[in-house]
Amino acid sequence: MPSLNRVQLIGYLGRDAEARYTAKGTKYATFSLAVNRTWKSAEGEKHEATDWFNVNAWSKLGDFTAQYLKKGRLVLVEGRLQTDRWEDTKGETHYRTTVVARSIQLLDRRPEEPEEVETSVVEEGVD
Repeated sequence: MPSLNRVQLIGYLGRDAEARYTAKGTKYATFSLAVNRTWKSAEGEKHEATDWFNVNAWSKLGDFTAQYLKKGRLVLVEGRLQTDRWEDTKGETHYRTTVVARSIQLLDRRPEEPEEVETSVVEEGVD
C-alpha cells in the first residue's frame, strides 16, 4: 500500500531564518512558522490559537531562506514531517518533529526588495 508524508502550511515567520551547518559542512537554514487557526465554540464564542512549527530548508532552498525569510514574512511552505528521536544523559527518550521544506513561496512583497527577487523556490530531488 502506498504512503504519503506531505504538509502544506501558510503562516508568519516567528524569527529570522538562521543559516546553519551540519558536522560535515552541509548548509541548511531553520526558522519557526506561526500558523493561526480560529473556531467557534458551541456557545458561538470565537476562539483563536497559534500553532508553531520548526522548519528546515536545505541546499539552494536553505540559501534562499537565509537570505529572504525575516521575522513577520508571510510564506507558504510545502514539505514533509520528520521526527527525530534521541536519549538524554539520564536515559530519557525525547522526540522532535520538524517540517523539512521542499518548496517555499513568499506571499508578501517587501518595498525594499528588487522586482527580480524570486518569490518561490523548489528544491529538486528532495524526498
